[in-house]
Amino acid sequence: MLMMRKYLFSAGFALLVAATSVSMTVLTPPAFASEIKYVVNDIPITSGDIAHRAAFLKLQRKKGDAAQEMIDQTLRMAEAKRLGIRISDAQVEAAYQRFASGNKMQLSQLDGVMEKSGVSKDHFKEFIRAQMAWNQALSARYHSGEGGSVTEQDAVRRMLDKGGAKPSATEYMLQQVIFVVPAAERSATLAKRKREADAMRARFNGCNTTREFAKGLLDVTVRDLGRVLAPQLPPDWAEQIKATKVGAATTTRETERGVEFIGICSSREVSDDKTAQMVFQSEGSSDKAAEDLSKKYVDELKAKARIVKR
Repeated sequence: MLMMRKYLFSAGFALLVAATSVSMTVLTPPAFASEIKYVVNDIPITSGDIAHRAAFLKLQRKKGDAAQEMIDQTLRMAEAKRLGIRISDAQVEAAYQRFASGNKMQLSQLDGVMEKSGVSKDHFKEFIRAQMAWNQALSARYHSGEGGSVTEQDAVRRMLDKGGAKPSATEYMLQQVIFVVPAAERSATLAKRKREADAMRARFNGCNTTREFAKGLLDVTVRDLGRVLAPQLPPDWAEQIKATKVGAATTTRETERGVEFIGICSSREVSDDKTAQMVFQSEGSSDKAAEDLSKKYVDELKAKARIVKR
């Protein structure tokens, strides 16, 4: 799971860090025509899409086939949709803003970089959405066994290599709060439900009072998630959970179920055989392994796909 996050972060966001320092000197972008160049499982890819991706590759100072990248992205997004993975506009906007902040830029500056380079902020945001969705798809496949595992014997050997010391990890006690929004009512009630969730999250002061706060609220589910080691945290929540103090709650997020947040009931450092196995599992995962798994997955999708060049 950590392997997937690390690979996709470096592939999806960090490649732009070096490029942004010079991108403000880019001249006025070319005007892109828009005609269909490929149809991938009935989904069109236009010449404009390909031109934007070519500009994106140039901004990253990265070689690549823009058309092929758009075909791969289309396949990835279709697979994520098949798996029921949905990345909301709010999640994409938040990631876009984090990228700007991480590079010490105002949103208007980042918008300018995207437009002047010929990438466009909309193209970059769709790239972010695709990366986030593919991250989840890869994580699901990884948990199904594709990524392999560290055995107890491996963990013992690595502990001996490190002088016999067992690694430690943070163990969290978590509570999940879901303001349920039925799919048929999403467009009409999502904004209202988010306000309600934000209000409850602001009052959160520990897991013992959550159910009391939830009384009288319509369609609110409170789940005790039990103890979870840091390497086992869900990819979409991991960073927020680690950054949240005990007794507080993460920010709210729109999900396929509605609007959610996670309360941090307690945390502690633990060191035992299970922890060692889990930590070594995440340490043993490399970017190369993640890249290979991603390529294998896309190749399988491509082999079954209908790809027509116009």
